[in-house]
Amino acid sequence: MSRRRRRQFPAEPVEVSILGLSHDGRGIAEQEGKKVFVHGALPDERVLMKYTGSMRRYDEGEAVEVLQASPHRVEPRCPHFGLCGGCALQHMEATAQIQSKQDSLVQNLQRIGKVSPQEWLPPLVGPQWNYRRKARLSARYVFKKEKLLLGFRERKGRYVAEMSECHVLDERIANVLPQLTALLSSLAAREQIPQIEVACGDRQCALIVRHLVDLDEADLQAWREFSRQHGIAILLQAGGPDSVTALEPPDPKLEFDLPEFDLTLQFGPADFIQVNAELNRKMVSHALDLLQPEPADRVLDLFCGLGNFTLPLARLAGEVVGVEGDAALVEKARANARRNGLDNVSFHMANLMEDQSQARWLKSPYDKVLIDPPRSGAEEMLPYIAATGARRLVYVSCHPASLARDAGILVEQHGFVLQKAGVMDMFPHTGHVESIALFERQA
Repeated sequence: MSRRRRRQFPAEPVEVSILGLSHDGRGIAEQEGKKVFVHGALPDERVLMKYTGSMRRYDEGEAVEVLQASPHRVEPRCPHFGLCGGCALQHMEATAQIQSKQDSLVQNLQRIGKVSPQEWLPPLVGPQWNYRRKARLSARYVFKKEKLLLGFRERKGRYVAEMSECHVLDERIANVLPQLTALLSSLAAREQIPQIEVACGDRQCALIVRHLVDLDEADLQAWREFSRQHGIAILLQAGGPDSVTALEPPDPKLEFDLPEFDLTLQFGPADFIQVNAELNRKMVSHALDLLQPEPADRVLDLFCGLGNFTLPLARLAGEVVGVEGDAALVEKARANARRNGLDNVSFHMANLMEDQSQARWLKSPYDKVLIDPPRSGAEEMLPYIAATGARRLVYVSCHPASLARDAGILVEQHGFVLQKAGVMDMFPHTGHVESIALFERQA
């Protein structure tokens, strides 16, 4: 049964006070004892709000007029802001955005985990614009308009936002959006290309073109010419992720550098990497500063991907073990280790959401552990981490609620102390909260 219910809303806009900010960047008001999430409103504002929907526990609305503006309100840079779902907070000044994310982490740790760190870390920040090196753009040809739309989904998710410009995408892609849209419009298969995936390394950008029918030679040639003209690699995807093949050039190489550790990591266009290149470099250094790996240490890196933390750790620690659930990423991590001349690191494939009691890589103790789990967190791995004997743990999180839950478990059940915690602005102008925490075992 649907959770939605019929409700008669006031026909005219209602004046409300905005009390806070939700995890997705909407203002929070209260009307008749019920929360209302108000798109386009910021904390400490008074707005005229039009109701747009109702759920059992909350209502939804949209600010139609700002009566009393927040001192942190700014003019959005992008003309598509408000319609496009790629950003949620361009109307909020950058320092206020990151403070809101820090507040979210504080509240989650206190409410869910019942813990607070002994020290709050200053927020880690990077570029505010043109930072996004990974993205998925939707494409749709609209017959009524005789026009092809290319962009992020609209904020309500149903339609494709028409984007003539984008201020968060990597400039090498943002600068050619009009040409890319024009190319898609000209193709015979324009109605059968639903998605373009963006992946940018430090020296090369690539586009993965999802196509539902085979492309004819004219369309293929058009893509080749686009690649040569703009220096962007083109790959084709006819089916699932395993079907991705290079078109032009035949062997594109994507890579990013971690210069502080004299490392270059190669990755595939469809592989997971951190979205914000500069913030990622800062984050790796920050995490290792907190973990303090030493030449005599044996270090475990869980959810290690293609070695983003593992290989820098191997520059500083005596031995490093990386564990990842994606077999293809494990192979790429091993190749990256060889490419960078590291022989004190090993990688293992394991589903870290399942029982690991028989895992060989857990049979020996570790001095320190670093984890970077998905949104669901690392609850299943916490007993194993505690059993390693590690005295120090750095937890990198992309979801404050799961970090808060796991922090509570580590403190209450496994004898760790939450020493430090703070946020990192991996996704400016969105409600996404990336955070980091340091745990130490009680003496």
